[in-house]
Amino acid sequence: MKSLPFALGLMLAVSPLYADTQPATSKVVVKPVMSATTTSSGQPIVLPQKDAQVIVSTYEIPPGAVLPKHKHPFPRYAYVQAGTIAVTNLDTGKTQTFKTGDFILEAVDQWHFGANKGKVPVKLLVIDMVEKGQPNTVLQK
Repeated sequence: MKSLPFALGLMLAVSPLYADTQPATSKVVVKPVMSATTTSSGQPIVLPQKDAQVIVSTYEIPPGAVLPKHKHPFPRYAYVQAGTIAVTNLDTGKTQTFKTGDFILEAVDQWHFGANKGKVPVKLLVIDMVEKGQPNTVLQK
């Protein structure tokens, strides 16, 4: 029984040594990726007004692929993890190109399509903010 108090005392005496084993150079680094108040087509950012739901998805778009013409009734954000994607807004007539590391605030309720004109797959991390249960992609007929 005498060894239990000794072991506890030893643990308490040594534990501060383990607390400092992390190198002093290990610091959290925060690098802002984007800060914006408007979408890629200049619209103000407006969030769902009731029963908001967040949906996070990944997309992989092969080289040469062209997405169908579509629009989003709610905000959609995308982080380009790999590749380069050209997005053409059919309402404004403008095409924007987004590359690895870019963050996209997609246009709301404007027809557009994306195309991978590169030689590597485009990988996107996509975040939708919708009214609960509502889809966020409407295909053009």
